[in-house]
Amino acid sequence: MVMAPEWLDRMGDLIACVDAPVYTAPYDVLRELTGFHVHRGALASFHRRPLPSLESVAGAARRLVVLEDIVSHTNLGAVFRCAAALGMDGVVLSPSSADPLYRRSVRVSMGEVFAIPYARATAWPDALDELRSVGFTLAAMTPADDADAVDAAGFGPDDRVAVVLGSEGPGLSAGALARCARRLRIPMAGGVDSLNVAAAAAVTFWELAGRTPR
Repeated sequence: MVMAPEWLDRMGDLIACVDAPVYTAPYDVLRELTGFHVHRGALASFHRRPLPSLESVAGAARRLVVLEDIVSHTNLGAVFRCAAALGMDGVVLSPSSADPLYRRSVRVSMGEVFAIPYARATAWPDALDELRSVGFTLAAMTPADDADAVDAAGFGPDDRVAVVLGSEGPGLSAGALARCARRLRIPMAGGVDSLNVAAAAAVTFWELAGRTPR
C-alpha cells in the first residue's frame, strides 16, 4: 500500500489486518505513480484470485445473469450491483465483455464485483449450451413485441433461470437468441422502445429473484 501520510490513521484498521508493506509519499509523488490526476490519497496493489469456472458459478445457483458483449465498464458495474442487491446468484461473462475489476466498474458497483461470484466463458455462445445442459432455462431480454412480459414469466423460486442480456447497441447476437428457450420484455409506455441495460437488469432481477428472497 502507498498513501499520503494523513491516510495512515484513516486506514489504520485495515493496515492492521493486512500482512503487506505500507509506504507513505506526498501527493506529487502519488500523482506521478498513477500517471494522471485521479489519485485520492491511498493506493494498493493486489494479486487477482483465479476466476472460478463456469461450472462452479452455476453449480448451486438458481438465478444467473449472463452478459454478452457488455463493454461499458459503467453498465457492467451497475449490473453487478443490481445482481447482488436483487437476489441473483452469479454472473457469466462472454469473452469480450468488459473487466469487472476495472476501477470504474468497481466504483459503480460499490464493491459488489468482489461480492458476487462470476465466471468468464471461454467459448461463445457454446457456454449457453453448458448452462442448458445443467438445467437452466435461458431467458433472453429483448424489446421485441412478441416476447413475453417479464412480470408474467411464470418462473417459480426453485426454477433455474439464466437471464441473458446483450449490448445496448445491437442487443443479443443471433447465436445467443437461438439458444434461449424464452424471450422476455419489459412493457413500456410513451413510445419508449428500450431501457439502459442496467435499468433493464434491475427491473428483471426484481421480477425474477427480488420478489421472492431466498
